[in-house]
Amino acid sequence: MINRKELYSFEVKELEPTGQIEPQDWMTDSDVQSIFNILEIAGFETRFVGGCVRDAIAKRKVNDVDIATTAKPNEAMRLLETAGIKVVPTGIEHGTITAVINSKSYEITTLREDVATDGRHAEVPFSNDWVVDAGRRDFTINAMSATRNGSVYDPFNGLSDLAYGKVIFIRKPSDRIAEDYLRILRFFRFHTSHGRPPISREALAACRLAAGNLKSLSGERVRDEMLKILSANNAPDTLILMNGEKVLKEVLPEASKFGDLRALNWLCTTAMQLDGIEIDPIRNLAILLP
Repeated sequence: MINRKELYSFEVKELEPTGQIEPQDWMTDSDVQSIFNILEIAGFETRFVGGCVRDAIAKRKVNDVDIATTAKPNEAMRLLETAGIKVVPTGIEHGTITAVINSKSYEITTLREDVATDGRHAEVPFSNDWVVDAGRRDFTINAMSATRNGSVYDPFNGLSDLAYGKVIFIRKPSDRIAEDYLRILRFFRFHTSHGRPPISREALAACRLAAGNLKSLSGERVRDEMLKILSANNAPDTLILMNGEKVLKEVLPEASKFGDLRALNWLCTTAMQLDGIEIDPIRNLAILLP
């Protein structure tokens, strides 16, 4: 088991609930409750994790419901399939399966810990420790979990960071980036969507120094993060920041028309507030290029 004091560069709280999410439709949905019933009745602790917890606290729309459990992947599959639920082993070697109910997909992941990484892949034995699993995540605001009743567990001060618009890496930024270079783009994406000034200078420096490694990632992973950045209202400011930190040139070296992009976003978000006029990431990409 990983030594918590050695793993984290700041104090880790004991896992006691520190917040509460009021019941929401995605939490009380009968299909979601069925998944919790099946796993919890069998004796496995199960919680909501990641983006759905973060965005519910921030009072934003929740698009994807992700679940974590102490059940091993094969055991979770067996329990769900016995209950008549279709299960797809989408990433079973890394602990992730997907339950499909009424055409909706729910990603379910067994608690894990990293023992070896190479910037793209990780060796991840399974765990029963919620703190260690939370410590695998990139930012404090993404490390929160919640019970089916909305009790929030926050071992890395994500609630405060979310409230103050701080996008903070768990542990040393350069170490976390070395585990997965996509976290460079994710840092800028979450600063765009959830961050407020001042931005972390330590994180910026780590992103700048490691930017050359972005070329080792698959085009699909880079594309997905870049399109999310290009979808934001403040995409021009973020892309200008990425350009100044020598990050953008590693994934989109042709980008140069930042003034045109700023003008287009102003038209879509301020000047023309009409139904059907909204930011489009592909249009933003097109106008950004010469």
